[in-house]
Amino acid sequence: MVNDNQMLGSTSMTIFYQNICGLKGQMSELISSMSPNSPHIVCFSLYHLKKFELNQINVDGFRLGAAYCRQVIKRGGVCIFVQNNLKYTNIDLDKYYKVQDIEVCVLKLKSTFINVCIMAVYKAPTGNFKLFLSGLDDIIKTLYKADLKLIIYGDLNIDYLTDNHKKRQLDAVFLTYNLSAIVYFPTRYQGYSSTAIYNIFKDTYKFINHIAFPLRNGLSDHDAQLLIINNVNLQLQNHHIYTIRNTNNYSIEEFKTRLSYESWDSVFSYNGNIDVDILFNSFLNNYLRIFYTSFPPCKIIERSNNNSWITPDIRIPCRCKRGLFQLTRDNDDVILKNYYKQYCKTLTSVIKQAKRYMYNN
Repeated sequence: MVNDNQMLGSTSMTIFYQNICGLKGQMSELISSMSPNSPHIVCFSLYHLKKFELNQINVDGFRLGAAYCRQVIKRGGVCIFVQNNLKYTNIDLDKYYKVQDIEVCVLKLKSTFINVCIMAVYKAPTGNFKLFLSGLDDIIKTLYKADLKLIIYGDLNIDYLTDNHKKRQLDAVFLTYNLSAIVYFPTRYQGYSSTAIYNIFKDTYKFINHIAFPLRNGLSDHDAQLLIINNVNLQLQNHHIYTIRNTNNYSIEEFKTRLSYESWDSVFSYNGNIDVDILFNSFLNNYLRIFYTSFPPCKIIERSNNNSWITPDIRIPCRCKRGLFQLTRDNDDVILKNYYKQYCKTLTSVIKQAKRYMYNN
């Protein structure tokens, strides 16, 4: 996704956000387009899935951190995926949800060096703006602390490329918490017009060294946004620790020997009136004592790479697809559009085969 390795230093935090217009079947291509410098956090609006469908999505290297799912009305929703090596807590906002008016999810990163909250919020074009503004104010008021660094990704259907009443009202609310918009480039193109109807809001005094720019990945008619914040220590854990028991030929023989020397007096020396459960517990305690002594636990550190299927043969077609997407968006050629659709189908098939080959081997 980002080719400048110097930009993504060891103390940088990167956050990806997009109105995806349907997440199903697009995650593999999205992850491949991000490789090799995947963001730490991925936010989506309008992923168009029920809760059980969202939980079934497997994103290599990420886990679902927070989400709002519509129960009755179709489509909509917001969600946040977090890298596996980041710790976080999910913040419950059930009492603030109101379908179409304010759909929101929030998580807080666990770090001793930084206090960061990530919020993803969506307001439908037909949503009640007054209810949205009031609910958003209440949520921020609940979260806000002097040392909190809040970042809001908002798909609010308010165009920030024009001066309008709703934009001024929203800015007034954000300014009370020292938050301001940082996206003033187009995020969606329709014919010869362009809009910026979703934005990023943050405290520019607490996040001084940052950059935000658009990304055109061809997965939606809305361009994605990437925010890079430097001088942030996230305390990444690039490994998993497992506890196993050391089992080998020597330990097995040692276990047998210790069992043979055990007298089992507490089990067999009874007068017939002792409860069977007491006898069994006595036997189990002696057995486990020998077992734990013979097979001591040891920790195994495993560094995982779930994206080994993303090879140059995958990255190059993904880059070509993004170029084709740009051409078809600015062109009404039917032949070119049909070629683009067929190219997308072929690329999806190639990605599935690459992942199947990796997991089968």
